[in-house]
Amino acid sequence: MINPPYYASDNRYENGMEYERCGRSGLLLPRISLGLWHNFGDVNTLDNSRKMLHFAFDNGITCFDLANNYGPSYGSAEETFGRVMKSSFMPYRDEMVITTKAGHDMWPGPYGNWGSRKYLFASLHQSLSRMNLEYVDIFYSHRFDPETPMEETLQALVDIVRQGKALYVGISQWPYEASQFAYDYLKEHDTPCLIYQGRYNMIDRDKEREGIVRQAAENGVGFTAFSPLEQGILTDRYLNGIPEGSRASVGKFLKPEMITPRLVGKLKELNSIAGKRGQTLAEMALAWLLKDNSVTSVIVGSSSVNQLKDSLGALRNTAFSREELDDIDRIILS
Repeated sequence: MINPPYYASDNRYENGMEYERCGRSGLLLPRISLGLWHNFGDVNTLDNSRKMLHFAFDNGITCFDLANNYGPSYGSAEETFGRVMKSSFMPYRDEMVITTKAGHDMWPGPYGNWGSRKYLFASLHQSLSRMNLEYVDIFYSHRFDPETPMEETLQALVDIVRQGKALYVGISQWPYEASQFAYDYLKEHDTPCLIYQGRYNMIDRDKEREGIVRQAAENGVGFTAFSPLEQGILTDRYLNGIPEGSRASVGKFLKPEMITPRLVGKLKELNSIAGKRGQTLAEMALAWLLKDNSVTSVIVGSSSVNQLKDSLGALRNTAFSREELDDIDRIILS
């Protein structure tokens, strides 16, 4: 059976998606972006991946977040995206913000990891080939490298922009002091950092406590949050323990020992607040991140069109009362 040609929905910008300016740049990002960390690799069906990507774009999600080693296997999420780009998305390329990253393990030997100039350039060239692209919109240093001089990593980002291989650059999971050095260096070299990507959600507030969210805003840098549902904990999946087939039952990224009776009790309290708001727990967790402009965009994962549809439901109510915020803090932080 041949898949019918893809034509994007004429209503893709009228389905409730909101767009937020990224720092002090001219770029607007959708409040919800689609991440391809899981469920888009070569172990997943191309048909399901294609359906999720089409649905995302048809509903105003214009930002697709990738990295060189997303899969599994490494590189296969980019290959999946590249196949959909070639078959469906090419006419709409200029309506999309496509990102990739390098910094974690990608290939064997001393040149397939961390933050050297050689690795960053080689990785990006490979990513562009896999995704059938001439350039990406945002290229990230995926993590701070304590061994490579920061000037080398950052100058590589500058030169990548100057060579037209990326329009903007960002950093992901860099510590506070190194982030400030990066912001200053990139600004001085006329390639200001566009965005910081960090793990951030109602449970994991380290980026808030460390001052990184505030630091980004003070430097005119956007902030995008990944793992907004804490690997699925902030959903209704674990309200009654660990179901078979869940991420915690597999134990690769989310360990079963994390789902304690105390945590389940907190999730039930949070779920009660969400219910009073007319939301699922997952919708409320996403809305909590989107309640103000300190977070430019939230990167959601998805294993199905229905799951992605549920995530988009968070946009219907992102306002919180002071009482709701205090109750959430009491439950999470106690």
